[in-house]
Amino acid sequence: MPWMRHTLRDAQVWAEVDERGALVADADGRVAVMYKRDPAAKVYRAGARNLGPVAGAAVEADLGPAAARADAPAHGTGGRGAAAHGKAAAHGKSAAHGKAGGARKTHASPGPVREGTIHVWTDGACTGNPGPAGLGVVVIDGAHRREHAEYLGHGTNNIAELTAILRGLDLIADPSRPVRVYTDSGYSIGVLSLGWKAKANVDLIAEIKDRLAAFTALEFVKVPGHAGVPENERCDALARGAITGARRR
Repeated sequence: MPWMRHTLRDAQVWAEVDERGALVADADGRVAVMYKRDPAAKVYRAGARNLGPVAGAAVEADLGPAAARADAPAHGTGGRGAAAHGKAAAHGKSAAHGKAGGARKTHASPGPVREGTIHVWTDGACTGNPGPAGLGVVVIDGAHRREHAEYLGHGTNNIAELTAILRGLDLIADPSRPVRVYTDSGYSIGVLSLGWKAKANVDLIAEIKDRLAAFTALEFVKVPGHAGVPENERCDALARGAITGARRR
């Protein structure tokens, strides 16, 4: 099942939701929640009435253990788990990101694809960091396919990755459609949907979050970079081609 960020008292947690982002509650009205975005994290249960949505949060596929393993009540504001989470949140990042490598090494396995889902593959490239930057986007909507490559000038790899996501969102005419955004950038997923505090690219991130708020069923899928994933490799080729093309002009 997918998961989505929610507030629980003074903390932020991951709560189990359905494909539309609605909380999945048991017969007692309790929802499976995790304090860390980590497949090994302990799963608790909290009353659905105590959970609140986080503005701009996106539905993400299979971020942790199955809800069936959740049998412990969620910590209150004074519990150790909540305190630990609160400390991570105070620094503007998830506990998983706080580990070495963190979410950058996490590959979220997508759940079932909803009918009518638009698949948006994105990638950014940079020759030197900073240096000449470009992006590539592939949008697949059923039998229809659209590709976009763009040279961004002098920039960083993170700017290229984020801007690729922005361009992908701009290519979707109907934000009410279910959308999956594929990226190999753990940084982008972190600052856009995991609550990581952005120390750079603040305006760009804010612009993307504004776009994300318009979508009713969007999820990010982390894919491994340079690992032979066809559409990811195609996006990389588009991005690098944009840089090469700009140099020839």
